[in-house]
Amino acid sequence: MASSHLPLLFLISISFLSVSFTERCHPNDKNTLLQIKKDLNDPYFLISWDPKTDCCDHWYVVKCDDKTNRITEFVLAQTDLHLPIPAAIGDLPYLQDLTIHACNATGKIPQAISKLSQLNFLDLRQNLLTGPVPSFLGNLKKLTYIGLSRNSLTGSIPPSLSQLPELSGLLLDRNNLTGGIPESFADFKQKSFYLYMSHNQLFGPIPRRLGYTNFTFLDVSRNKLEGDVSFMFGKNKSMNTADFSRNLLQFNLSKVEFSENLQNLNLNHNKILGSIPAGLTNINLSSMNVSYNRLCGRIPVGGRLQDFDYTAYFHNRCLCGRPLPECKF
Repeated sequence: MASSHLPLLFLISISFLSVSFTERCHPNDKNTLLQIKKDLNDPYFLISWDPKTDCCDHWYVVKCDDKTNRITEFVLAQTDLHLPIPAAIGDLPYLQDLTIHACNATGKIPQAISKLSQLNFLDLRQNLLTGPVPSFLGNLKKLTYIGLSRNSLTGSIPPSLSQLPELSGLLLDRNNLTGGIPESFADFKQKSFYLYMSHNQLFGPIPRRLGYTNFTFLDVSRNKLEGDVSFMFGKNKSMNTADFSRNLLQFNLSKVEFSENLQNLNLNHNKILGSIPAGLTNINLSSMNVSYNRLCGRIPVGGRLQDFDYTAYFHNRCLCGRPLPECKF
């Protein structure tokens, strides 16, 4: 009697083993993701996270590496969380891309992220995050990009971010950051670097050492920065876009030299003196604005300088010539 059941038991065992062997998802990763789902109050957008299915093949938001079958991407966007980022995120040791973008995430950036030693892309833009920019980010040596724009982060910028040898993009704009720009930012190693720090409360001079850094895009507009930034320019610079507008900068523009790589220059609403250098006629600028300063003299003729309308030049002390009214001297 018992022997008649052996074929059936054998088939059930084979079926069970087949299911267990075909599941790619690592059990530790799966348990972590289910904890994250619980911490987020089991939201509808994670309805695909069914414990009975394979997280590598059927779950939205996450992706597995084809070779290791470990979770390497967590990408969530345009979702209304109104909850903190779950600390369990730090228990995905192979994570390379952590994106929680435009999700109204609240609270501080969790310390648990410091455990993600393989992380190279961190995008937490457009949330409701508070607290400081964490200094522990400087320990995640594989980071190539940090996006923290459009949050409510406070405090000073940690100098430790300059310890990231692979970092080529740092977006800190539209927060409530205070203090100065760290001098250590001159230590960024990448040949092409994007630095966005606009719409904060940064103050003081820009450190002169930053003049030796290969910034490609630099936007420090709408802060309270002071002093001279002429050292940020030069014929051998790689800068494509420079936006220093709406600060308290004061220097003489007359003898500043510009690179042919420069395409976008914005210096409006400062206290800049002198005249517009003739060297700008040799540069193929796409945009330029020097309005609301203390510039004088004739606008040089040539290049793209007459292609911009009068709003690029108006509200200066005594600038004249096309596109402004003709000079009277």
